[in-house]
Amino acid sequence: MTDLNGLTIGILGGTGDQGKGLARRFALAGHPVLIGSRSAQRAKDAAASIGSGASGDENAAVATQADIVIVAVPYDGHKALLESLRAELAGKIVVDCVNPIGFDKQGAYALPVAEGSAAQQAAAVLPDTRVVAAFHHVSAVLLMDPAVDEVELDVLVLGDDREATDTVQALAAVIPGVRGVYGGRLRNAHQIEALTANIISVNRRYKAHAGLRITDV
Repeated sequence: MTDLNGLTIGILGGTGDQGKGLARRFALAGHPVLIGSRSAQRAKDAAASIGSGASGDENAAVATQADIVIVAVPYDGHKALLESLRAELAGKIVVDCVNPIGFDKQGAYALPVAEGSAAQQAAAVLPDTRVVAAFHHVSAVLLMDPAVDEVELDVLVLGDDREATDTVQALAAVIPGVRGVYGGRLRNAHQIEALTANIISVNRRYKAHAGLRITDV
């Protein structure tokens, strides 16, 4: 079983709903959590709002200090941010949960990505890191809700490095109710990211916070 003891988790874009929700759950599980933002003060305010020992700083400082770094920024700033942090992220596991999604009058839809997916874009920009795709379909509302003790869903984990995907599967499992399930190589991340548009449509129709469960594993 993968040992996560002593690993510090950094979240770039940790002041957004998704990043802050993940930070809250990891901090509640007892892990050192660093929230990153373009503004150190915003990051510190976000960390203070979730408590449980989380701290905040600028993205570059968080990328430097963390052992595992989760990328939870809006897609339109994804590539530029990672390019600016190439040196700080070298040698680390980088978990990309960015969904390239657009919205129009018909609802949510997947955006094309030249590299194939946001995760593949991260891998192209960060050749010296181990990029893993995960946490795309976790409801920020459920993560932040103090009345929700267990978040009942599976997190699909994709990547080309077995040790890295095992680590991220173990990280997913520290959130009560969540399982990390290996979902294939990084080249298959596009359909995982794009599926978010379908889940958004489900949530809007049924006024829900839907997630995924993988059967028979």
